[in-house]
Amino acid sequence: VAKDVNIFFDELEGVNSPSKDDDSLLHHGNLTSTSDDASRLEVVGEEVPDKNKANGLYFRDGKCRIDYILVYRKSNTQTEKREIFERNIRAEGLQMEKESSLTNSDIIFVKLHAPWEVLGKYAELMNVRMPFRRKIYYLHRRYKFMNRIEKQISRFRGWLPRKPMKLDKETLPDLEENDCYTAPFSQQRIHHFIIHNKDTFFNNATRSRIVHHILQRVKYEEGKNKIGLNRLLSNGSYEAAFPLHEGSYRSKNSIRTHGAENHRHLLYECWASWGVWYKYQPLDLVRRYFGEKIGLYFAWLGWYTGMLFPAAFIGLFVFLYGVTTLNHCQVSKEVCQATDIIMCPICDKYCPFMRLSDSCVYAKVTHLFDNGATVFFAVFMAVWATVFLEFWKRRRAVIAYDWDLIDWEEEEEEIRPQFEAKYSKKERMNPISGKPEPYQAFADKCSRLIVSASGIFFMICVVIAAVFGIVIYRVVTVSTFAAFKWALIRNNSQVATTGTAVCINFCIIMLLNVLYEKVALFLTNLEQPRTESEWENSFTLKMFLFQFVNLNSSTFYIAFFLGRFTGHPGAYLRLINRWRLEECHPSGCLIDLCMQMGIIMVLKQTWNNFMELGYPLIQNWWTRRKLRQEYGTQRKTSFPQWEKDYNLQPMNAYGLFDEYLEMILQFGFTTIFVAAFPLAPLLALLNNIIEIRLDAYKFVTQWRRPLASRAKDIGIWYGILEGIGILSVITNAFVIAVTSDFIPRLVYAYKYGPCAGQGEAGQKCMVGYVNASLSVFLVSDFENRSEPTSNGSEFSGSPLKYCRYRDYRDPPHSPVPYGYTLQFWHVLAARLAFIIVFEHLVFCIKHLISYLIPDLPKDLRDRMRREKYLIQEMMYEAELERLQKERKERKKNGKSYHNEWP
Repeated sequence: VAKDVNIFFDELEGVNSPSKDDDSLLHHGNLTSTSDDASRLEVVGEEVPDKNKANGLYFRDGKCRIDYILVYRKSNTQTEKREIFERNIRAEGLQMEKESSLTNSDIIFVKLHAPWEVLGKYAELMNVRMPFRRKIYYLHRRYKFMNRIEKQISRFRGWLPRKPMKLDKETLPDLEENDCYTAPFSQQRIHHFIIHNKDTFFNNATRSRIVHHILQRVKYEEGKNKIGLNRLLSNGSYEAAFPLHEGSYRSKNSIRTHGAENHRHLLYECWASWGVWYKYQPLDLVRRYFGEKIGLYFAWLGWYTGMLFPAAFIGLFVFLYGVTTLNHCQVSKEVCQATDIIMCPICDKYCPFMRLSDSCVYAKVTHLFDNGATVFFAVFMAVWATVFLEFWKRRRAVIAYDWDLIDWEEEEEEIRPQFEAKYSKKERMNPISGKPEPYQAFADKCSRLIVSASGIFFMICVVIAAVFGIVIYRVVTVSTFAAFKWALIRNNSQVATTGTAVCINFCIIMLLNVLYEKVALFLTNLEQPRTESEWENSFTLKMFLFQFVNLNSSTFYIAFFLGRFTGHPGAYLRLINRWRLEECHPSGCLIDLCMQMGIIMVLKQTWNNFMELGYPLIQNWWTRRKLRQEYGTQRKTSFPQWEKDYNLQPMNAYGLFDEYLEMILQFGFTTIFVAAFPLAPLLALLNNIIEIRLDAYKFVTQWRRPLASRAKDIGIWYGILEGIGILSVITNAFVIAVTSDFIPRLVYAYKYGPCAGQGEAGQKCMVGYVNASLSVFLVSDFENRSEPTSNGSEFSGSPLKYCRYRDYRDPPHSPVPYGYTLQFWHVLAARLAFIIVFEHLVFCIKHLISYLIPDLPKDLRDRMRREKYLIQEMMYEAELERLQKERKERKKNGKSYHNEWP
């Protein structure tokens, strides 16, 4: 060992302490206890089997733990296939026991148990990594000065609260991290591994995964492709297949005084309970119970939620900056004081003339979101998205190291049954396995992809048609609300139009989502993907594309098209030469965009949370109610665990797809139009704090236990996140340049205002901006169908001759009436220049950050190298120790040979 390293290694702890995966840590008196105290085992040994029989986790003998459950109905006609399948299961060494349901005699539960020999054999085939030696912790030597500083810091920390967000490991000892090195399990080197009890060496999740691996490779009928549990589930031979939860998630006793009854109870108390909403997630425990794939999802969700804190803080600061500077904003002051400026009607006939000062409130609200800090916040969020993704790479690398996923490679996937059935006549040799397999011709694949792409394009056209319908609704109803008999609606006709349009748009979004799921499923099956991962990636991409376009199409219309192509009074552009296109409010279009984002975001998140938790809760409550009515409360509590789990809801057919999709769409809302709605990160943060506990509660209490599966990362979703990050830079550049008034104000301050040519752009330089941004229109030039019913005599006692509108156009008596002024072209050039500069600057910053932040932390790289070195040394020492023991035994028995090694 190097001289500059201090090693702390306790051999006794490595020999006598139980493994982390030992279930006896959870509940005293369990049969799987690993204590070496023989007397205690003698006392408890007779009681434990009876208790195991009662909890529904073991066979009738109370010794064989149930690793997997299969469910079928006796009335099902696939009896022969099931019998062959179950006979082959026994041939593989699995033990089986059947029991009929207490509530329905037609339902049969098949309980499966894997003995130690089977677990060891398949753990070696599957390269399951198991602990074999306690970790060696080392610290670099430090100078005395550094030690003194650390002592002072630790003394200062003693006065502070003791990490309130971390879980209390003293009262919850099961949360201690696994401090063992791991290696692929090998029966030949079984003496290297820490085995205190063969019944608990493999934890429940690993046992279920091994049994599932066996079931996927057992034949149920003669034939090349008649194999695997998934095919039996798809053809209805079995109704359900799932691993068991580890007992009830509730207990009469406190977890702090009596400990956790089981891992499920522990997860409920320290993860799914609302009382721990502010604490970090016990990711190691989640991974141990649900597997690495679900653990990675919650790790990503927790990381995303944590990264939202700075974004939410800066967004709230931008909003509060707008609040504090509201009384000093020259533009909103001029709008509120402009009682003598009369604006032209915003719709045909029924919309009246209005004073500019009537939009005072909207001007102030617009300033809350569109102020001097908005550009800074847009740049910050673009950089934040990059930092979030880059640091997630590092976090994922640390998790992959801690969970032994660094060297894990996915197995060669099985071919989907649908693909085999379709292309069974054509075969070619698999370059990896060397076996013949069904083959899809290139021409057939291309034709199917073209049809699928055409279907995607058609559905996007349906979305655009729905947006077009919303546009027509806005155009028609603005006149209707302007003629409404209620003064409140009549005076706020544009806000009422926007609000109702957003609500109708949300309803259309939710209805189309149901249609999109069916269309995406049809198109994905039409493509005939070869494996399940290819099918999942194809379906994920289609559903994301559909829902993203569906959710954001109206927002894009309001941000970039609303009020841009309306023409001017006297020459309005019209839809089908009938409906006049909608104009922006006199205070701008940003208030419409804020309303659109705020309402859609709040309603979408509320609906998703209800469907995620409320729907399973209602279904499970209805099932419990029926059981209570038929069998009574006491009988229900005595149901075995497999009966209780069968009555829970199965996990979503698409796995974690819905959970990821919801968060990715929220990430798009948080970044794409954040310049128009700085409070979006704050709303996302509040939602995610609730979302984590909702998902945890759902997984622990409302769903059957999903199969623990492995994964190295979040899959195709990472590429989608990167695409959203790039799109957010472009959209925010256009929002600032086109939707907001940031560029027109800047051009006025430097070119046309009181400070023109002085290089200043303060509030004093904005004097006269409102008047300069409005053009003059001669009322007599109105078209007949646009002429308002009132003549505006209520403002000055005589009919109005002129009104104002938002645009940069020449007055009616100029040589070219209503032509664009020079200021319009200056503003347009400034907008284009800003978009180019903003995009190039932000993209350069993003790429620089991506280059500077390594994907693998340096300390992790050093730990991996050192661990590899130490594992080699330990394996060599263990092998040497074994050879020396054999040599001594030979000498004792008088069987020593010459020239022995060593």
